[in-house]
Amino acid sequence: MGAARHPGGPFSFVHRLHGMNVTLATIGPRMRRTVEMLLWLNGPPGLSCGYRDRRDADVKFYRIAAAMAGGLAAAMAAAPAQAQFYFQSQDITGAPVQGNEPGVGLPMPGATPAEIRAQLVWNMRAALNVAALQCQFEPTLLTVSNYNAVLKDHSAELKGAFDTLNKYFVRVSKTKAAGQTALDQYGTRTYASFGTVAGQYGFCQTAHFIGRDAVFTKRGEFGSLASTRMRELRNSMVPFGEQRFPRYVAYGLGAAPLPRLDAACWDKKGEWVTKRCGASTWPPAPGVGVAAR
Repeated sequence: MGAARHPGGPFSFVHRLHGMNVTLATIGPRMRRTVEMLLWLNGPPGLSCGYRDRRDADVKFYRIAAAMAGGLAAAMAAAPAQAQFYFQSQDITGAPVQGNEPGVGLPMPGATPAEIRAQLVWNMRAALNVAALQCQFEPTLLTVSNYNAVLKDHSAELKGAFDTLNKYFVRVSKTKAAGQTALDQYGTRTYASFGTVAGQYGFCQTAHFIGRDAVFTKRGEFGSLASTRMRELRNSMVPFGEQRFPRYVAYGLGAAPLPRLDAACWDKKGEWVTKRCGASTWPPAPGVGVAAR
């Protein structure tokens, strides 16, 4: 089989498999160059491209490409998926909640278990809504599309939660109008409870993960997802920042020392005068660098 030289590697191969042209370009430039080199080095010398016939070249090519692709996939699977903002995020996972724990939602005195469950569902909906509005600075988080999908896929459960909350506020209020006012205030305060500035990165990132999981949650089980992930979502509003490296380069290292620059401490040759200014403190003693932390 003939070979053509090209700048991307020592040789370029074109194979025909089931009537289709398959080229090294289909596996990416870096893998292509590596496979080309391996094909060239593994072939016995003296033959065209190092192969007796096209079948041998095809077999060798696909074995090497499959092995390299499998190795890359295994490496990617072994590494935990990290966020768009940090090399390593803070572990903010939390235990499942019922919905009436402190810091999870607003107090609902006299609420039944069904009403508490409805609050939990509505809180998760509100959080994903806030994320859809607040996190559009990073489109890859998909907070808008995930939220819209949640509204469509879990519409029945969301409507049931809202109706249950409406009945609760009517029940605990003196009049129906007062109940409506209380429900409006509850909704406003719930939305406001998910507003964050300092913790925006962590909140948006966590809302992305939860929204993605909500899209693949079976209908009727959105409340279970809210119970499992609400504590994590609340924890994400605390600004932890980067966990792999110091958030700032000089964090914890102190101010960099500088040598004395006044003329009295230096002679005409630019040498330090110990008799006048004592022992030199420059360069500073080696310490723990950022990369070693």
